[in-house]
Amino acid sequence: MKTIARRKVIKLSLLGCVAGALGNSSFAKVLALIPTPSETEGPFYPVKKQKDKDNDLTQIDGYVGNAGGQHIVIGGQVTDVSGNPVENALLDIWQADANGRYRHPRDANPARLDQNFQGWAVIKTDDKGSFRFKTVMPGAYPASGTWVRPPHIHLKIFKPGYIPLTTQMYFPNQELNKKDLLLNQKSVTEQSAMMAKEIGQQGNLIIYEYNIVLDLLRK
Repeated sequence: MKTIARRKVIKLSLLGCVAGALGNSSFAKVLALIPTPSETEGPFYPVKKQKDKDNDLTQIDGYVGNAGGQHIVIGGQVTDVSGNPVENALLDIWQADANGRYRHPRDANPARLDQNFQGWAVIKTDDKGSFRFKTVMPGAYPASGTWVRPPHIHLKIFKPGYIPLTTQMYFPNQELNKKDLLLNQKSVTEQSAMMAKEIGQQGNLIIYEYNIVLDLLRK
């Protein structure tokens, strides 16, 4: 069960391992100062209310067990197109569990739902625009016909004064990326901007970096 002490450990220890893996400057660097490409929200945006939406998706408050699959940490920075950090940006994050199943009543995937996986997080960037969360590597799942979606994470990012962004983050070295109907609609540059970067490992945790660029809302 989650406790105040455990939340402090998550906040401090994950910050330490991510920062250590990134080095002194990686968080401050943005891969490209073009707005992060948008992508469809998809059919599985969460519809059931849930109390626990913190930055550790591998365990649900009140549950004893941990989510199955490969646990990972994703950290990065939200900036504007000029590279300035965007503080207090709201990140709405949802994904399939390690079995490729969403915690959504319309998901017809016959794969077993991991009852210990939170599936949804709502967090904010800090005063440097940085964010981090712990989750599992999402499983691939059938979309339609022979189309199988590669592992990916959905995000909505919102901050007053900026164009709201809905996008999907992908993982490198996934064979299914080459055949994904959504990802392959993007240019090479756009695909690169939507791809997380594996930057290290802390114990059994694989650490990824993913930076987001928001465009200003024009008056």
